[in-house]
Amino acid sequence: MKVVILAGGMGTRLAEETAVRPKPMVEIGGRPMIWHIMKYYAFYGFKEFVVALGYKGEVIKRYFHDYYCMNGDISISMADGSVSVHNGGHEDWNVHLVDTGLLTNTGGRLKRLSSWLGKETFMLTYGDGVANVDLQKLLAHHRACGRLVTVTAVRPPARFGSLSFDGDMVTEFLEKPLTGEGWINGGFFVIEPAALDYIKSDVAWEREPLSRIARAGELVAYRHDDFWQCMDTYRDLKILEGYWESGKAPWKVW
Repeated sequence: MKVVILAGGMGTRLAEETAVRPKPMVEIGGRPMIWHIMKYYAFYGFKEFVVALGYKGEVIKRYFHDYYCMNGDISISMADGSVSVHNGGHEDWNVHLVDTGLLTNTGGRLKRLSSWLGKETFMLTYGDGVANVDLQKLLAHHRACGRLVTVTAVRPPARFGSLSFDGDMVTEFLEKPLTGEGWINGGFFVIEPAALDYIKSDVAWEREPLSRIARAGELVAYRHDDFWQCMDTYRDLKILEGYWESGKAPWKVW
């Protein structure tokens, strides 16, 4: 089963990092975010990726083109320039890197991948977020519901501490509670190819197409009431780095 990763956005809210590289290439623990996402999917057995490129897509292409060499030892013949790689990177992934346009919206990017996806069920996520979703249970839920699209619904941690009162007395303090305002789109979709018929133009996947799919009764949720974290801002980046440096990153299951 193929996994689509949307990796073409401008990443303007993380301009400190994305002036020189696309957001999926921002590093956590010395590895780009897209690598963390792929390692997570591969752990669950999903090892074929279709990456929708846009802004600074050449940086992602270069990373994967050089991956085997850069993750091993090399010998270079100065006589003829030949290179031998020893103990190179051994990820058993198949990675398709597809240019979907600089300013294309998420729905337009997905539509442009139609010929790469064929007629089989596929997964879709964003190149800037990690979670500890059980992907096999997610897929089983999708198949059991029998609809076109399953979205992983999450409740991210609030930015500030939560207080509960009895009069003026604080009865409960939670430093990082889950938001109580409801569930949000956490990515980690499972999609049937017929869902692409709902994308009529270069639009955001999260707007008209998903709204129409929902109205048709073809959108179901997989509720994930555990770890999920996006990387929209520099603050988010520091949170993710903190998890990694602690040695207890919830998404590091490999």
